[in-house]
Amino acid sequence: MLGLGPPEWIIILVIVVLLFGPGRIGKIAGELGKGIKNFKDGLGTKEEPKENEDSEKK
Repeated sequence: MLGLGPPEWIIILVIVVLLFGPGRIGKIAGELGKGIKNFKDGLGTKEEPKENEDSEKK
């Protein structure tokens, strides 16, 4: 089993920050959060938007 302790995680985080930079990591995290939120919203709503229903009635 692969056991990573605190020293290994710190080394990995330092390497990631050096490769991508703190600004890029923040953008990636924000985009990932938006994607997860959109995915959860998509799973929760099975109805079609009301705009389509209104246009069909006309």
